[in-house]
Amino acid sequence: MVEKFVGTWKMTSSENFDDYMKAIGVGFATRQVGNRTKPNLIVTVDEQGTVCLKSQSAFKTTEIKFKLNEPFEETTADDRKTRTVVTLENGKLVQKQCWDGKETNIEREVTDGKMVAKCIMGDVIAVRTYQKEA
Repeated sequence: MVEKFVGTWKMTSSENFDDYMKAIGVGFATRQVGNRTKPNLIVTVDEQGTVCLKSQSAFKTTEIKFKLNEPFEETTADDRKTRTVVTLENGKLVQKQCWDGKETNIEREVTDGKMVAKCIMGDVIAVRTYQKEA
C-alpha cells in the first residue's frame, strides 16, 4: 500500500500552514521562511520495507527513515525533537509526532495523481497539495 506514495512530489498549494506552524509553536522568523518554501517530497521504500521521506527545498532538506508502526526519534524541520510513528490507515500514511506533552498528525493521501497532506494540530488543519512529477 505504501507503493502509491513512492515518487517525487512537487508542492502545488499550501493552505493555512502559517496557523498550523503557530499551533505547534514555530517562531515568527521560521514561519516566514516556511510560508515561502515549496518543498519537493521524495518518497522511497527499500527491499526491507524501510520508508524514506525526504523534503527538499532551497531553504532546508530533511529526511526521515522508518518502518511502518515502529516508533522513532525525529528532529523536525523546525527543530522539534519528537517521538514519531507512521502508520497506514485506510490508505492514508499517518505520521504522529509527540513532544513536550503535545501531539500533531500529518495525514498523507494519494488521489487522482495528487498527494494531499493534512497537517492537524487540535482544531487547526493545514492542507498541502503535491503533484507527482513524471
